[in-house]
Order: sequence, then structure tokens, then C-alpha cells
Amino acid sequence: MEIVAIPEGSIVRKTWKALLHPRRLLPSLAVCVPLLLAQSRWSLDTRGVWIGALMCLSFIVVAPVSYRVLFPDGLEFSHGAVRLALYALVGAGTILSIGAGIPRVLGLGYTFLTERTSLLVITALFLVGGWGLGRDIGFEQRVARLQAEAERARLLALKAHLDPHFLFNTLNAIAEWCRIDGEVAEAAVLKLSSMLRGVLDGVRAPSWSLEKELELVNMVFELHLLRDKALFTLEKTLPSPLPSVQVLPMSLVSLAENAVKHGPGIGHRGPIALTIREANGSLEFVLENPGPYKGPREGSEGLPSLEKQLALMWGKAASITLEAVGADRTRATLRMPIPGKGYAP
Repeated sequence: MEIVAIPEGSIVRKTWKALLHPRRLLPSLAVCVPLLLAQSRWSLDTRGVWIGALMCLSFIVVAPVSYRVLFPDGLEFSHGAVRLALYALVGAGTILSIGAGIPRVLGLGYTFLTERTSLLVITALFLVGGWGLGRDIGFEQRVARLQAEAERARLLALKAHLDPHFLFNTLNAIAEWCRIDGEVAEAAVLKLSSMLRGVLDGVRAPSWSLEKELELVNMVFELHLLRDKALFTLEKTLPSPLPSVQVLPMSLVSLAENAVKHGPGIGHRGPIALTIREANGSLEFVLENPGPYKGPREGSEGLPSLEKQLALMWGKAASITLEAVGADRTRATLRMPIPGKGYAP
């Protein structure tokens, strides 16, 4: 599945901007200010205060940025020792350059923070503080990116389920029924209204019951059959009672609409078969429709959007597979984990 990248801008600028947030800036100042006071009180050379200020500034400017650049997706030991060594080298090099190199060049006398033991402590604070701030900023930005991707997936889902051709055809049929059979037209309007209300609720809801999902699926099939009662026959094999589980809203609706659109909708008559079953801690939805499977369709948005939503909700624990069944039928299988049965969120 292709994921469209969301532009992030410069990682350096974004990190510096995030450091200005009070929940990061105030703790940084809470560490730096006492160090500067200690440097001022216990140093023989009054110029040592400027060395301390430069150390604090280098920590704020360099430490989180170096962590974010070296570990943009977080610290993982799969990176090996190279990046960790580089991070340690940046920290030690920055502190030693300021705390040992500059005093030697300027001929500074004794200062508290440039003493050998203090330099070791400052280097440790640089590395640990940079790791903490960089990790916090990275986590915040990853959450924001996931939220943006989730919103995009919701908008794609809304677009996919409000198929204009389906709506136009249904409205045209209703207009015709208004002249021929008012009762059928009224029933169609009510069904369409209920379906649209369900679609809009589903776009906003993170999850809902399997029963609610099946109600919307039935509305989709019924609306198609209102226009043409011989378009297809529906065969359902459902567990009794239905499992009391939460599912991704409109996930099965996507498969149902896809089955009609690329099967009976383009002239392949025959039965559409829906089977729901539990297997290996997952809930499986199997939907077969008439019409040969011709592989992924270029430019399709419906199923890729559904795959993205499943990945955001369950990661690799959920999946969709499409396959041919013989020469003239297509099978779609959707698997969702059942919490408490081998899957922990």
C-alpha cells in the first residue's frame, strides 16, 4: 500500500520551535540557571559566566537537534553502535570545545564548570537531556503526523462511500418512482437518508459495533436492489448470535460497495455471498461477487484508504486480501483482531 508522505519541513527548525514550548523550555532553564549561579559563585575568573552561558546555549541548540537528526524515528538498537557513537561524539566534542578549548585559548583561570569532573557531569547532562528532549519532540511530531494521516484517511473514506455515480443513479431512480410508485419512492428516500446518516456517523466514529456495521451493509445492498431487483442475489452466512465486538466503521461497507460496483454493476450477474466467522483470534469477513478478479486497479482510493485506516487502528494485526475464485468470481477477505483473543491493543 502506498502511503503519501506529509511534508515535514526542516527537522532542525521544527525541533527548535518545539523547544520553545513552556513544558520543555522551563525545565531546561531550571537546569541551566542553577549551573550559571554555581559558575558565578565558585569561579575565580569572572569570565567563566560567559563560558557557562555558552554551554547552556549549546545544549539547547545542539543536543535535541543532534538526537533528532541521528534518530528521526526514535532510538533503536538496530541502528547499531555507529549512530550512538556519533551522538556521544557530538556531545563530548561540543562540551569539551567550549569547556576546555575556549578557556585555554583565552587564558581563563579556574572556573567551576570547566573543572575536569564538572566537564564529565556536563557532558552526561548534555547527552541525557538531549535524548529526553529529542525523544519527547519526536514522539509529539509522530503523533501529529499520525493524526494528520488518520484525518486524511477519514476524508478519503467519506469520498469513497459517497460515490457520486451511486447517489446520482439512486436519486434518478427515486425521481422516476415518484411518478410511478410513491410508496417505493418514499421507502427509497428513507433508506438513502439512513445510509447517508450512517456514513457520516461512521466517518466520525473511531469504532462501532458489528451489528451497526451490518445494518449499513444491508442498506447499501437494499438500495442497489431497489433500482434493479434482479441485479444480484444476496447469500449471508453469519454466526448466531453475532459476536459482541467493535469493528472499524464502514470497513465491510467498503467491500460491499466494491463487490457491487465491480461485479453486478458492470454486468456480471450472480450471487453475492457474505460470510462472517471467527478464526485464530480474528474476525474474518469474506465477500464473494460475480466477475473475474483482474488485480489492483490503478488510481483506486477506496481499498487503499481502508488499508490505511486498518493499519492506523491495528497495525499488522489486520489485513485485506483480494483473490480470484475460479475464472469468474472474486473473493475479498478482511481480517480484524478480536481484543482479548490473542490480541492486545
